Amino acid sequence: MKQHFSSAPARKAAKRILAMAAAGVCLAACVQPVQKGYDVDSVASAKGTEVFKPDWDSIAAHYKFPQWFTDGKFGIFIHWGVYAVPAFGNEWYARNMYQQGTPEFNHHVETYGPQTEFGYKDFIPMFKAEKFNADEWAELFKEAGARYVVPVAEHHDGFAMYDSELNEWNSVKMGPKKDIIGLLKAAVEKRGMEFGLSSHRAENAWFYDGGMKFPSDVQDTTITLYGRRYAQEQYTEDFAREWLEHTYELVVKYQPSLIWFDWTVNNPVLMPYFNRFLAFYYNNALDWGKDVVVNTKQGYPTDVQVWDMERGKSDKMMVHPWQTDTSVGKKSWCYVDGEENKTPKQIVHDLIDIVSKNGNLLLNIGPRADGTITDEQKNVLLSIGKWLKVNGEAIYGTRCWKKYGEGDAVVTKGSFSDNTAAKYTSRDMRFTTKGNDFYAIVLNWDADHVLVRSLDKAAIGDAEIKGVSLLGSAEKLRWEQTDEGLKIYFPTQKPCDYAYSFKISFDREVGTNLASEASNEVMKHGA
Repeated sequence: MKQHFSSAPARKAAKRILAMAAAGVCLAACVQPVQKGYDVDSVASAKGTEVFKPDWDSIAAHYKFPQWFTDGKFGIFIHWGVYAVPAFGNEWYARNMYQQGTPEFNHHVETYGPQTEFGYKDFIPMFKAEKFNADEWAELFKEAGARYVVPVAEHHDGFAMYDSELNEWNSVKMGPKKDIIGLLKAAVEKRGMEFGLSSHRAENAWFYDGGMKFPSDVQDTTITLYGRRYAQEQYTEDFAREWLEHTYELVVKYQPSLIWFDWTVNNPVLMPYFNRFLAFYYNNALDWGKDVVVNTKQGYPTDVQVWDMERGKSDKMMVHPWQTDTSVGKKSWCYVDGEENKTPKQIVHDLIDIVSKNGNLLLNIGPRADGTITDEQKNVLLSIGKWLKVNGEAIYGTRCWKKYGEGDAVVTKGSFSDNTAAKYTSRDMRFTTKGNDFYAIVLNWDADHVLVRSLDKAAIGDAEIKGVSLLGSAEKLRWEQTDEGLKIYFPTQKPCDYAYSFKISFDREVGTNLASEASNEVMKHGA
């Protein structure tokens, strides 16, 4: 993964990037007219609000991370679209079926025939979503313990899962004949969760370029589903304006609390337009009375939006809130035949580790084309929810301590590294705080005791421990303060599976007294 920028280096890099854009750096010449539905030259809200300007200093001066996001910790991502029909390979089937020599190309020809006779567009009538029920989905996500839900509004394939005036290839006019995003928004918000969405339209510009290298329906340029047919990750000013207009449409129509983007929005051509989007979105949010979040993978300062790491974790605490996006499925983000899913235990452990480092977990599921979610993925979500019902107090609304935890386990770090589960013992624990309470979440059970070395007498000083308990257990615990740390004896019965949250209550607020140097430590280890 490319290195994400912290705030200061990003502002220096911006001068070079924006200078390139101003000089007219255009990387392809295929041009389509931009439809005129939204004023992409303006960043003012619908009501004329223009507090945020399209530059990082202005945005940083006014932007604050929403409390619902920093408190919520856990969200559900949904990759659902036409790619669920072939259910082969992964969600990039639309691209790879036009890449000669790939398994998807060979599978497509063998199963559906040559791409001149059956192209990706021909899957759309098969995408009926006949069993889709937004309320059932939202109820499942609520039971899973999610605090926000982020469906894909449009993936790289160019098919919009919403009622678009700008993209005729959408789920209202074709396929399901339903406004999927609108239905999910209503169901999610009715249950008190925040509603977001993701847009991958930037990647659509080049997604089908392989189909221009051999006879295929991609060469019919009247099929606008297939985008600009640019070379990979190449953009023009004209496309950037089109991308911005489509993104403005999503903001105005659905007023999402969060918008997630894939990696190419950091392209030098797109970046000035993305900065316009940030200002437009944040200005509109002021009119709505909402606190909103943007997620990107790299290229933007971490104080104007939330840095997101794909399928991986940070090995340190971050200054600003951040997020891991990962999937229950190990092979694909969308539904595919033969998927291998992670266990609830692995996901719960990852959630705990991420939260202890000031992060959130956005966990993806991939429904079938008919709108059903597999029993295995349902069970994973419900198992996570069961754990959170017992231990949510140590997750929701918590903040970092001066260190994220302790232990001996070797934990993977960085993008695309989380398919392998870490092997934890009871010596491995993660810390969170809330007011006067300190939570030591122990990642494995021990028949006798655990020693929280980080809470030795020197660390605690004159703070007094008022009580120690285990969330979900009614048993009174034995504990003792030692020079080596706080020694806590386990109860006789496990209150849950996977991990165990000891609550240590002090006579003062943990974050401002006991861990008075916490902010400096976080800064030192931050982004």
